Amino acid sequence: MRVGLISDTHGLLRREVLAALRGVDHIVHAGDAGGPEVLQRLSALAPLTAVRGNVDHGPWADGLPATAEVELAGAWFHVLHALDDLDLDPRAAGFAVVVYGHSHRPDCRLEDGVWFVNPGSAGPRRFRLPVSLALAAVEPQGIQISFVELEA
Repeated sequence: MRVGLISDTHGLLRREVLAALRGVDHIVHAGDAGGPEVLQRLSALAPLTAVRGNVDHGPWADGLPATAEVELAGAWFHVLHALDDLDLDPRAAGFAVVVYGHSHRPDCRLEDGVWFVNPGSAGPRRFRLPVSLALAAVEPQGIQISFVELEA
């Protein structure tokens, strides 16, 4: 199963994002979508799990949870916007992957058997940080994470 991981679009959904996510089985958006149109367009590509970020305000965002959990091909994903808000032990809770955003910095590390993935920002460029998203391949033999750097 291929899972698209994205965050911090801030109202901008680039053509390159749509191309990179074409064919994924599920999309996870870790907050700061910036508007309902972004989530609508992503959900047209694949089933979508999304959480609310600190810039997601108004009636359209009221229904977005602060955190979400989703099982994909037998692996549990925990999704939140800011990693500092993580209030559980992901390994003890049975999560294989924690997806977060907020910092706009792509990051991927395996800690105590749990992947922590920040796909970076797929929206407007911030400072000199790359514009990126991540892909997770969930397979019986394990999870592989890769990044897609987008043109800005």
